[in-house]
Amino acid sequence: MSRFFVALLPPQDIQDYANEIKQYFADRYASSGALKSPPHITLQPPFEWENASLPLLEASLEEFASGQQPVAITLRGFDAFSPRVIYINVVRSQELLTLQTDLMAYIESNLAIVDEVSKTRPFTPHITVAFRDLKKQDFQAAWPEFQKRQLHFEFTADKLTLLLNDGKRWDIKREFAFFSGSN
Repeated sequence: MSRFFVALLPPQDIQDYANEIKQYFADRYASSGALKSPPHITLQPPFEWENASLPLLEASLEEFASGQQPVAITLRGFDAFSPRVIYINVVRSQELLTLQTDLMAYIESNLAIVDEVSKTRPFTPHITVAFRDLKKQDFQAAWPEFQKRQLHFEFTADKLTLLLNDGKRWDIKREFAFFSGSN
């Protein structure tokens, strides 16, 4: 068994920016948990999957992705899951919410992967920069600085990314392109 999750990854320049902020939290507040994965917007939270059945998982994600249109993503400012997590705010668009809902429904019906917690709370798209390992007093020190900090990026997400946990960190296992209409 391995642990996986499915996400949207921003382009490299935005990843580099987010990684600089993650590094700032690691250096200044000893919060390095966010550095254990590339900057991402989680669509399907971590799940266990049998290694021998990886081709089935990948084929299902490929089939789902091929039926999706690219999604415009806007990143604006910072927000938090108080009192521990600070993240880059992803503007909630109907296209993004639909993509996430459709993906989770597809994965549940085709692969029997269900994230019960996600079913009980609204989807809050975000890119974590300070993880749950941020101490409460450090959150209280850092949040006023980031609460007002300006940030604005726009990009088009045109693929799903499957990430695999190697026991220490999350790495890209495979990417699945959305239907572009120009193939």
